[in-house]
Amino acid sequence: MPFLATTPLDRTAGPYARRWWALVVLCLSLLIVVMANTSLIVAAPDMTTDLGLTSSDLQWVIDGYTVPYAALMLVLGAIGDKYSRRGALVTGLLVFAGGSVMGSLVDETGLVITARAIMGVGAAVVMPATLSLLVAMFPRRERARAITAWTATSGLAIAVGPLVAGWLLEDHAWGSTFLINVPIALLAVVGAFTLVPPSKAEGMGRIDYVGGLLSIVSVGSLVYATIEGPHFGWGAGPVTAAVVAGVGLVAFVAWELRHPHPMLDVRKFALRPFSGSMLAVLFFFFGTFGAIYYSTQFLQFVLGYDALETGLRLLPLAGAVFLGAAVTGKLTPRLGMKPMVVAGMLIGTAGVFLLTRIETGSTYADFLASMMMLGFAIGLSVSPATDTIMGTFPENELGVGGGANDTALELGGSLGIAVLGSLLGTAYRDKLTGLIGGHLPAVALDTAKDSVGGGLAVAGQVAKDPAGGARQAQALVEAVHESFAHGVAQTSLIGGIIMAVGTLVVLAVLPGRRGAAEATSQPVEPTAEELADAR
Repeated sequence: MPFLATTPLDRTAGPYARRWWALVVLCLSLLIVVMANTSLIVAAPDMTTDLGLTSSDLQWVIDGYTVPYAALMLVLGAIGDKYSRRGALVTGLLVFAGGSVMGSLVDETGLVITARAIMGVGAAVVMPATLSLLVAMFPRRERARAITAWTATSGLAIAVGPLVAGWLLEDHAWGSTFLINVPIALLAVVGAFTLVPPSKAEGMGRIDYVGGLLSIVSVGSLVYATIEGPHFGWGAGPVTAAVVAGVGLVAFVAWELRHPHPMLDVRKFALRPFSGSMLAVLFFFFGTFGAIYYSTQFLQFVLGYDALETGLRLLPLAGAVFLGAAVTGKLTPRLGMKPMVVAGMLIGTAGVFLLTRIETGSTYADFLASMMMLGFAIGLSVSPATDTIMGTFPENELGVGGGANDTALELGGSLGIAVLGSLLGTAYRDKLTGLIGGHLPAVALDTAKDSVGGGLAVAGQVAKDPAGGARQAQALVEAVHESFAHGVAQTSLIGGIIMAVGTLVVLAVLPGRRGAAEATSQPVEPTAEELADAR
């Protein structure tokens, strides 16, 4: 067998022999794309101190990655289908690695945000390419298992990102959390050339670039408005972005309905398995990413764990993901997709509701059950939903299918962090104002209300001030902790309600096993390897 994978997938006799090794390459690529966000959670305090970041700066350091990532996946997935899925994977990995190197070297806020945006562009190429290559390589009888492994990698990255970042931050500056992506990306590039076969869509035709541009404008504007509005107020910028997103969405749908070869056939949303699965992914990651985001802050700022200790305490979440993946691999073929997706959403919703019990005296043990339930739910429900989404796309639209699935995932996560983060900030500020209002100068009070980190920083200043002292500083620390715990509990209540409503919607939209079979029974051209395998 040759060292380099040079035979195109459509010329392979039977299923591709090294497909499971190729899956390792795809999972490695996915790992660093997801880790790029989760590792930043524990690096944020060091970055804030070193760069002097404001709350707005930190938000855009995080979300400078998210906007291009979410907005570009659909278009870049189609380009990968048209020209080369493996070429898209390699290109995306190199762009991602370049942005990571830049992020590790710069020391200005604007340049860090730029580096994160470059990484987001690379991720937008990588993410749909991993799914389209996976579906193209694996015959239908093995595809669910491969997608389960892909999903489990996402869950693993949620826990491994903070762990690796925490380990690096023990002895290195925050720039090292960017640099860890580079050797993994280069290893994946080598693996892509040696293990992943060339693949592209046959007879795809001309790309619908107008539809692609409308999708970029719509999704990009929506993500911008979602990030900026809840956190910093609905001024002219976020309102304009929301209007542009709405108008762009209407224009996108109208254009796609009339185009003979649309970027995304919006008629697919009339198929209940597809629309229900898309909603499930969106709602699920809304609650999960939001809960992990503020739970990690509680572990760091209230319980006082450093970055490495925080990462270690997220490991049970990864273990629970693999347990859920094992269960869904055995039960989905027997019970069908709908019971697994709905059961996962119910367990995830219960996990978020558990966080309503958080109070000042809460410990890590109070978060453990919730984290494990969220991890188990990821493993249980996401892979059947993703498998269903990808199953509605023919071979020449697999990149678009991957882009659609990943856009729902990223949009849900962005909404969760932005909306629930905003609710948390409001509850924290209101409670803290009630506890210490009038006891601090206006400037110090504004800083303390900005974030839990700001509140603890003000307490440190009070301790050094002769007019304050240790007792007043300790009283302020206790007020900050109480306010943040109150915010976590209140936010979890609202987040749990939103997830519960989403679960009911998904339950209503997803058809049963027979309905799903009828809805997806439209003819789809078999791939060359499946035809060969059938013989």
